[in-house]
Amino acid sequence: MIRFQNVSFSYEREEIVINSVDLELHSGLCLLLGPNGCGKSTLLKLASGVEIPDSGHIAINGHDLWEEEVPARKGLAYLPEHPDLTPYASIKEILDFVCRLREQPLEEGKKALEFFGLQHLAHRTVRELSMGQRRRAVFAACLVGTPTHILLDEPLEGMDRHIQKEILGWIENHTRSGATVVVVSHMIEPFIDLASASVTVQSGKALRFKDLPDLYEKKLTFLEQLAEGGLPL
Repeated sequence: MIRFQNVSFSYEREEIVINSVDLELHSGLCLLLGPNGCGKSTLLKLASGVEIPDSGHIAINGHDLWEEEVPARKGLAYLPEHPDLTPYASIKEILDFVCRLREQPLEEGKKALEFFGLQHLAHRTVRELSMGQRRRAVFAACLVGTPTHILLDEPLEGMDRHIQKEILGWIENHTRSGATVVVVSHMIEPFIDLASASVTVQSGKALRFKDLPDLYEKKLTFLEQLAEGGLPL
């Protein structure tokens, strides 16, 4: 479980993005929806520990993300919307490092690169890759081990149909096994069947909806309204 307790955050002092949010994200797939600029990616960055809140606390399975970093981040996997990796390390070096952090054999990194078709680029540095290749490399790091808390910002963007299908299968496997999976995506349809909850950010507040409609069309309409910034009737 990921818990936000009275969390506030702003990039500029006069522009509050997240305002006194109390939120719990449980096992299953939660879609984080809303129009561009509403704070979805910021909420994900806070949950991943990339950004530190101005006030309040964020805990993962009861461990404070900034006071108990090792146990809190042990099972955490995060895919940012814009990949940002050290430019001079090779892809293999980055995946080897992730394997060591997660106490996994180095073979796991090799398999993750093969999943995304990057094995032939393993020797290249990040600065030698295209943006699409960098994104796949970051995603490959998420595949290492068995993460229990998975945060994905536009996981299907820029992926071909075959890779999209593989990603959805990977997400489904982790969701079924009890992981907490939070997804930001403009592509709602591929996640409808798996989604068990949704969160939207409006005026700095996070609103959670845990009882989604059962019927596909009603569920799609419900989620589309959240994505557009409205509230379902």
